[in-house]
Amino acid sequence: YFTTVSPYAYLTGDRIERIAEKHGARLAYRPVDLGKVFPTTGGVPLAKRAPARRAYRFQELRRWSQALEMAITLEPAHFPVPPEASSLAICAAIRLGADAGALARYYLAACWVEDRDISDPGVVAAGLEAVGLEGHAVTGADREMFDANAEAALAAGVFGAPSFVVG
Repeated sequence: YFTTVSPYAYLTGDRIERIAEKHGARLAYRPVDLGKVFPTTGGVPLAKRAPARRAYRFQELRRWSQALEMAITLEPAHFPVPPEASSLAICAAIRLGADAGALARYYLAACWVEDRDISDPGVVAAGLEAVGLEGHAVTGADREMFDANAEAALAAGVFGAPSFVVG
C-alpha cells in the first residue's frame, strides 16, 4: 500500500521487488488514498503536523537519502499535489498487466527528484507510455480499484505509506 506522493515510497525504490524475488514472494502494488485512511487511523496530513515533526521529517529523509544513496528533493516544487491521477494510472497498469512497479517508480522519481507535477495529465500520460500503455488507459474500473484499495488498507491495519502486508 502506497501513495505516489510519499517520499518514503520513493526511497523504497526497487528494494521491495528484490526482497520479494529473493524470497519467492508475489508483490502486489496497491495505490491508496491516504485521505481515506488517515481520518480512521489517527494520521495527520503533513501540513497539519507540528513544526517539530515536520522538521524531523526533513532530517529523517536526508538520512535515508544518504544511506540509500538516492537523490531526493526535500521540498519539490510540485508537492503536495493530488495523487489521484497517478494512482489511477497505476491501477490501469495493474489491470492491463503492465509493470506497476516501474510506473510507481516513474511517478515517485518525477515528484521527488525531477520536480515534475504528477497531477499534470501530460506527466501522467508520459508515465503510462513509458510502461508501454496508451496515455489515456485509465477507465472507471481503475477508480473502483483505487477506492477498494483504501478499504483493503484499512482492513489490513495500514495507517501510512508505504505499508507492507505479508500473507
